[in-house]
Amino acid sequence: MANEQSMAELKYTKHLLGKVEEVLEELDYTIRYARGNFQSGYCIVEHQKVAVINKFYETEGRINVLIDILEKLEVEEASLSEKSQKTFKQVMRSKSEKEEET
Repeated sequence: MANEQSMAELKYTKHLLGKVEEVLEELDYTIRYARGNFQSGYCIVEHQKVAVINKFYETEGRINVLIDILEKLEVEEASLSEKSQKTFKQVMRSKSEKEEET
C-alpha cells in the first residue's frame, strides 16, 4: 500500500490540479476559469460539457471543486488513459476516506 495515498497524504499542488484537469478533459469537458457568482464555486453549462470554475480559487479550492464535479459524473473508467484512471481512483479514494473521517 506504499503508493496508495490517503487524503492527508494527498498533496494539493499545481501538478495534481493538472492531472485532475486532464481526467476531465479526457471525459470531453472543457474547463474555464472565470468570474461569477457560483454558490458552489463552479457551474456546469448544460449539454455542453463545460465546467466554469471561480478563477479566484487557490489551487486547493480548484482541486476540490473539480473532484466534486467528477463525483457527480458517470465516469466510464475504461474510457480513460491508464494515467488518468490512476489519478481518478486516487482522488476518489481519498475523497471517500476524508468523508469517513468526518
